[in-house]
Formats: sequence, C-alpha cells, structure tokens
Amino acid sequence: MLRRILPWIGLLLLATSFLTFLVIAPPVRQEVQEPRAPTHGATKPFVVVLDPGHGGRDSGAMCGNVMEKDLTLDVARRAEMLLRASGYRTVLTRDSDHYLSLPERAAAGNDEDDSLFISIHFNDGERAAASGVETYFAERQRTANPGLLSWLGFFRSATEAQPLLTKSESLARFLQTALVEHTQAVNRGTKAAQFYVIRNVRHPAALVEGGFITNPADVTKLTTAEYRQQIAFAITEGIHRYREVLRPNDPKLALAGAAE
Repeated sequence: MLRRILPWIGLLLLATSFLTFLVIAPPVRQEVQEPRAPTHGATKPFVVVLDPGHGGRDSGAMCGNVMEKDLTLDVARRAEMLLRASGYRTVLTRDSDHYLSLPERAAAGNDEDDSLFISIHFNDGERAAASGVETYFAERQRTANPGLLSWLGFFRSATEAQPLLTKSESLARFLQTALVEHTQAVNRGTKAAQFYVIRNVRHPAALVEGGFITNPADVTKLTTAEYRQQIAFAITEGIHRYREVLRPNDPKLALAGAAE
C-alpha cells in the first residue's frame, strides 16, 4: 500500500515546489533599450543650390566697371550665409570668378536629392528706362536622367512633369513677392522661359533677375552692399515661405498665397 502512495506523494511535492517557484520567484525583467539619438548625418538638412550667373571670361551685363558676374557672386555669397544661419545646407555652383558651362551648372543642381535651385542674374535691357525685378520658371523641366528623349518634351508624360512645374512656379512666385517687398523695385512679375539652367534641373528651380545693369537708377543701387544684402535677404525669405507651405507628398502649393 505504501509503495503505491509514495509515487503520488512525490508527484504532489514536485507540483507544489513548481507552483511555489512561480509565486515567489522574482519576475524576469526584460532589458528595454532607450531610443538612441540619431547619429550625425542621419537626417539631412534641406539643400539650396545657388547659381551665381556668368563668371570668368563671361562677364554678363556690364555698365562701366560694374559687371554682372561680380554682382551675382556677391549676392549668392550673402544669401548662402543667411540660409546657413537658418539651418539650410547650401551649394554654390561657383564660389569664385571662374567660368562654368550651363550643363555644369545644371549638373550641380541635379547632384542633390532634396533641394531647390536658384540661379541669380541681373538684366541687360535694350532700353535704359527698363527697370525692376523679375523671376522665371521653366514651362517644361526634365524629370529624369539625361538622354535623347529627355530633350523632347512631347515624349514625356504631362502627368509626370506637372508636380515639378507647379513647385517651380510656386517657388518663383514666392521669390518675386519677397524681392518686391524688400527692394521696393518695380515688380515685373513671374514669367515662364526655357532658360537652360532651370529647364534641365529635376528639382524646383527658378531664375532671379535682381535689376537692370543698363538702368542708371538700378545700377546705382546695385553697387551698394546694403541693396545687395536686401536682395540676398529676399531670396532667403522667399525660400523660407515656399518651404513653409510645402506639404509632404502633396505637389499642389498655394499659388494664391504668393500673389505677385
């Protein structure tokens, strides 16, 4: 009889020990890793590519010893400092007085993934009375890598190109509005034109004409550092306003909010 009971007693003691262990044993703590701060470079700042027009053997428009190539580089450098202070990363297509071809300028813009492209120029008018500021965007832009078909706009889907064109036009409008506000120059508006450097950049792109070197009143202002600083500030402000209204994954921008 005892032999039959002993195995059951042993089994009962084993079960009791196991249950006791579960009740009194401290819970196993799982190590929870604290979220790590992103390493340097994990999030890239937005890039603004500034393209000072002309340079080197290409002086651009001239009035006496005032050359467009010098004005564009000076304004680009000023805008670069303001943009960097605002947290943007900047790229200059040229940072000194040297010649750069149009394809090289466009390539510098296309080298950046998440960026804007601003080409800076000053006008050369047929009439000395022509005055004011204007900003251009391209009616058709390249949206893919260069190739034979990329030069032929009618081979490209209009649906594919429209979001980029809308962004470029919006960028031009914000830049133009800021230029007029800060310089009080004649508002010549935003215009569509197929300038090489903006039609061959696959990011939002605009070309700024900051005044007429052939106009005596304009060129007098352009020779002052204060006025060139106002142009640089306007470019920075226009970019900032554009970025504020740009919604992720939505190519439609508030064009009405940047009325000329």
